[in-house]
This record gives sequence, C-alpha cells and structure tokens, in this order.
Amino acid sequence: MSLQQRSLFFLQLLALLISIPSSIPNPNPEFPCQPPNLNSYPFCNTSLSITDRAQSLISLLTLEEKIHQLSNNASAIPRLGIPPYQWWSESLHGIASNGPGVSFDGRVKAATSFPQVLLTAASFNRTLWFKIGLAIGIEAKAMYNVGQAGLTFWAPNINIFRDPRWGRGQETPGEDPMVVSAYAVEFVKGFQGESWRGSGNLRDRFGRKRALGGYNDEDDDRLMNSACCKHLIAYDLEKWMNFSRYSFDALVTRQDMEDSYEPPFRSCIQQGKASCLMCSYNAINGVPACARGDLLQKARNEWGFKGYITSDCDAVATIKEYQNYTRTDDDAVALVLKAGMDINCGTYLVRHTQTTIEEGKLQEKDIDRALLNLFSVQLRLGLFDGDPRKGQFGELGPQNVCTTEHKMLALEAARQGIVLLKNDNKFLPLNRNVVSSLAVIGPMANNISNMGGGYTGVPCEPMSFFKGLQGYVKGASFASGCSDVPCESDAGFNEAIRTAKKADFVIVVAGLDLSQETEDHDRVSLLLPGKQMDLVSSVAAASGKPIILVLTGGGPLDVSFAKGNPNVASVLWVGYPGEAGGKALADVIFGDFNPGGRLPMTWYPESFTKVAMNDMHMRADPFRGFPGRTYRFYTGNRVYGFGQGLSYTNFTYKLLSAPRKLSLSRSFTGTSSKNTLHQRRELDYIHTDEVTSCDSLGFYVHISVANVGDMDGSHVVMLFSRAPKKIEGTPEKQLIAFDRVHTSSYGSTETSILVNPCNHLSIVDQQGERILPLGEHVLTLGDLVHSVLIET
Repeated sequence: MSLQQRSLFFLQLLALLISIPSSIPNPNPEFPCQPPNLNSYPFCNTSLSITDRAQSLISLLTLEEKIHQLSNNASAIPRLGIPPYQWWSESLHGIASNGPGVSFDGRVKAATSFPQVLLTAASFNRTLWFKIGLAIGIEAKAMYNVGQAGLTFWAPNINIFRDPRWGRGQETPGEDPMVVSAYAVEFVKGFQGESWRGSGNLRDRFGRKRALGGYNDEDDDRLMNSACCKHLIAYDLEKWMNFSRYSFDALVTRQDMEDSYEPPFRSCIQQGKASCLMCSYNAINGVPACARGDLLQKARNEWGFKGYITSDCDAVATIKEYQNYTRTDDDAVALVLKAGMDINCGTYLVRHTQTTIEEGKLQEKDIDRALLNLFSVQLRLGLFDGDPRKGQFGELGPQNVCTTEHKMLALEAARQGIVLLKNDNKFLPLNRNVVSSLAVIGPMANNISNMGGGYTGVPCEPMSFFKGLQGYVKGASFASGCSDVPCESDAGFNEAIRTAKKADFVIVVAGLDLSQETEDHDRVSLLLPGKQMDLVSSVAAASGKPIILVLTGGGPLDVSFAKGNPNVASVLWVGYPGEAGGKALADVIFGDFNPGGRLPMTWYPESFTKVAMNDMHMRADPFRGFPGRTYRFYTGNRVYGFGQGLSYTNFTYKLLSAPRKLSLSRSFTGTSSKNTLHQRRELDYIHTDEVTSCDSLGFYVHISVANVGDMDGSHVVMLFSRAPKKIEGTPEKQLIAFDRVHTSSYGSTETSILVNPCNHLSIVDQQGERILPLGEHVLTLGDLVHSVLIET
C-alpha cells in the first residue's frame, strides 16, 4: 500500500469514526450554567456582552481543555459544568443524517425532506427559499430540544455549478452567481431565524405565529440556529481522471474569482449574516483553502464575517497527507490556526496542537483567538443561558416536525421547481377523465430511496412517482425496464414494451440517481446511463401514442435524441424532488399545477466532456478551443439553456417604463471630477469604487406580464443585461434580476425591478476590479429589448 493509499485509508476510516454518533439521544439534554451551583460564572451572566462572556470562559480553561475544543466533537469540561458539544449537523434540504450531530433514534423519527437544492432553485422564488430555510430551522431547533440534533448545521452548499459533471452540483442553487447568492441569503436568514431577531415574531415572512419566548430588541446577534456557507472556495471537483478533491489545486484568475467564485460567499456573509464558513479541501493557486489567510481574513475584515470557520472533514490532514504543502503535522496545525481557521472537523488539531505549541510554532493566543469565535457563536445560540427549554423556542418539540404545514411546503417547492422542457402540440396536461390506463416505466419510477438526492435524512411521508400517479389513474401499471439506474442490461425491455402497448398513455422515468452523481463521485458522460436511452426509444417506438419523458437527477443530460423525437411529446425535469415528489409530478402532469420552473443550469451536449474538468476558467478561449462555461461565457451548442422552461399557458411582456440614458457627471469621488471624466472617456469605463453613491443611480424597470392563455399560472420574469464589450472577458449576457409572479388567465400583473448600475450593469476586468462600462447597455426580457446609454 503506497503512502497515498495509506493516507486515503486513514482519512476514510477517520471520517467513518467521526460519523458515528457518540451517544444515544438524551431526551433531556445536558446544558451549561445549570443552577444552583454552576450558573454563577461570568460566562453565564446574560447581562454581559457576548464578547465579555466568551473571554471570561476562555480565561478559565487550561491549555489542554482549550485544545480539546478544537474538534467538531468538542470535549466536556466537567469542572465548569460544560457538557460535550457536537458541531457537525447537516440540513441541506431538511435535517439530514450525514453528520453525527443528528439522530433519528429518539422521539423524532423523521423530518420534512424538501427537494434537493437545485430543484428548489429552479422555482426562482426568494420567498419560497426563505420559508424552506425557516421550516428546516424550526425542525432543527425542535430536534435539539429533545437531544437529537445540535444547533450548528453545515449548510448551505453555495459553490456555483461550474461543470455539468460535478457530482455535487445537485446540492447547489445552480450556475449563476447572482442566483446562488440570492438563495444563500434567503436560506440563511430563514434558518438562523432572522425574522425572530428582527421583529420579535416569526409572522413577518412566513405567515406563522411565533411559538415562544421573549425577545431582547437590543441583541440582534442572537441566533435560532447557525448556518454554514460552504465550501470556501472554488470547490467543484470530486474525482475526475487523476484529480481528487483532496489534492486538487484550482488555478483561478482574479477575474473569475471576483465575478464567479466569490460573490455567493460575499452575499452569504454580508446580506445573509451567516455565522459559519467552511474552508474546502482543495488548494487555490497553490495554497490550501484552509491555509489561505488572505481569503479568511478578507471574509472577516472586508465582508464583515462574524462567526466561526471550520475545515471540511479532514481538510487539515490533507494539507500534509495529500497536498504535501507542509512537511510535518505541526506545521499544518500552525498554518491553519494562524490563517484564521477556528475548528477542525476531525481529531487532527486535538492530536497535534500540543506539540505545535511546545515547538514554538504556535502560541496559546492563537488558540484563544479561535475559541473566541467558537464560544461567541455558542453564546449567540443561547447555549450558556441555562435550560434551553425555558428560553426562546424552548417549547418546540416533536409536534413541530413533519407538520402539515411543512409537508405542504415541501409539495409546493417540488411543484414550483419542476421544469417543462418540451410539450409538442400541448400534449400535457393530461385529462384525468379520459385516461383509463397509464403505463409508468423506469427504474426510478417506483423507488423512494433516492428521491431527495444527497444529504437526506428520514422523510416524513415519502411518495414514489408511481404512487403519486396512481392517485389520478387507478389503472396505472408499472415496469422497471432496467433493474437499476446504471441499466447495464436490456432484459426488462420486453416487459416494459408490453406494459406500454396496453396503456392509453405512457410515462418513462429516466435519468440519474446517487449511483451516478454524489459526493466523491463525478460523472464522465452527459448521456443517460447505460441502456436507458435505448429503453426510452424502444418504448416510444412501440407505444400507440407519443410518450412523456420524466428526467430525474441533478446533473444536466444530453437528451437530444428525445428533444428531436416526435414520439416523445413532452419532457419534464424533476431533479430530486424530495418526499412529495410523487404527488408533485402527478399534479403537474394532470394539470392541477401549471409548471413554471426554469433551468438553473445549462444543459450541454455530450461533446462538452472533451473539456478538461480541472480547467477552472469560466471565459471562452477560441485560441485553445475552450468554449467557456455557464450561460454567461459558453459559446457552444446547448441541449437546453439556462432559464429555459415552459408553461401550459403563454405569457407576454410590456415595458411600461425604463430610462434611456444615465449620466454619471455628478457621481465621482475626488476633487477634480473633470480630470477623472477625461481619463475615463479615453478608457470607456469607470471603476465602481470611484462612484460616490451607486444607490443614487438606481432606476426601476416597470413591466406588465400578461397571461394570454386559458390557465392560471406563475411565471418567472428574468431580466438580463449585455454590457458594451470594452474589455476582454465581458459576459455574453448576465442575469441581473428575477421575480416569480402569479397571473390569472387572460389577466396581467405589473411588477417593478430595481436596477443598481454599479451592481447589475458592471463587469470585472482582468485585474479582478469591478468597472462600469460607458456606452449602450442592452436589457433583455424575453423578446423585449431596451437600451440604456451610460455616459459621463
């Protein structure tokens, strides 16, 4: 066994040991500051500031006690009455069982399983995203109160979906940095309980009454739960060819870093107020992410991050074992703690920090800095305020998990996210009154095990696609066609064809599951796995009527064969729809819900797999045959484009008002605006940091959305801009705003979009600086085109 193989075995064993819950859930969990003898310490005094309380606690600890707090499984401090704490819980799209902080072996046996993030993102609905974050947060708090979860959760995943083969793209809100940023902000605000902190109740955005407790209006730093934005940064490769996430060095330009990789994290911190960041396994431009002191300090000093920074598991060990960035364990420990990382997922810091200090490579003050961040977050969560059952949300419990309200929200999220990609001759929706028999075919059609995708817990009431469709057609029949999603044999084809021939209508469920895409596993092809394409084509050819193709999974698929096949009338993408996916799909197919989802990522042809996955560039380079990535820079052919999605009705736009010209003559910094203007006229752009007040330049685009069909429906309005191509690398176009509006049949809805030129019309130059090009900017909304001239 080579050194690398031994290292991999060690890491996998360590991850396995970490993932085993350390104890059986305690229905009456221990807590610090228990009266009457353990609540007299200053860190228990709620009248003091968070910082003073945290510093007081640190001052009472021995060096050994401090070191044993630097693991996700923080040790108890019995002499101070402080129990152990597990920092690692997961809540990507519902409380998940991946982390050791969560257990379903207790009073709570299940939790609401919402759609995987990519499908939820396809709704393009900020309000929905906030509601989901808040619902998951309520269930998290309820499970904590009965000893089945922690309060620090490592979600959301906000890396952009850069490459269609990425196994974890399903976990993200898609390929567009602005959309990913918006999702991050809404989810984190909901999960951390922003409305509770800001108003004293939870009625503001969720429409529900706050359950419990008082509220201190002067303490806006309090948290219901802690959310963690991961993985910082440029992490989107699991295992491709000889490249592994544990050793991969992502080479990223300043331009791409500023306008593609950083924005979601910046927004997650600045607007979402996330209380945790996770640094990733990979290196960035030669330096491991958890050792990038410049990046970690940028988050704190420039973006205003207030929280703790954790490594991925076990990303500190990889610095030495995989990346060979340091010679010794002690050097790796000193490197990450001095860089600004606070806690290690795993035991690496616990095992090596003492010797690092003894060798003079680290000082105790470096540990104190990390502990201040860790204890501050715990204090903001109320962990040192006494009995949590007597505090804010203390009455939440099993009755607040898997509620009717949350299950309906999961159904609504799946409905809103489903994307209709093809619908020849208005084949859908089906009329349930004329469908007496229905054939449902495919290995995922009657399977509930992978409905949620990765990072899933125990769903409340999971429903397969077949069962959902049976609710509409009692005469529905099922045939798998393939024994599993890899579909290596056509032995089941004949049965599937016979089943299809007997039915009035045929639905084939094809696509991906976790055998094809997941953590530590990237795809190598964009085609349907195995013989699935042959199954679809065979059934379509044999069926008496055109079939309906339903595609599962998170990764884009090259289904050009179906797109152009007249025997395939309709194509729907349902992603990983969560526990309510079966009901949601049936509601859409039979017209009880009008689909309105849009693709949050580009679907590339199979030829894209010739592009090296380890090439981190976003922009096209024709000189080396590189086509670019994502809708903003990709110059090649598409199977389906970002933002595509049909409805059962038609929508038209009317531009009500928008300016034709913006003047910047009064918007510069400095004493000599004439000189500044003269220089910028020569360069045809200005730096946005030279504009005194970007907000004053903002303008509204007022539009009317008309439903010209005979069915009510929601429609996603997407406003794009094209900047003058003043510099190399200007995007082909970029999304600057979106809104989901509901419009009645033959009615219209007016909406207004606020455009901030410095944020929405600017681009990034090759030095990584944001600039605002002068000249004609083109706004597009569907077929509408409107030009805005920016001049000095």
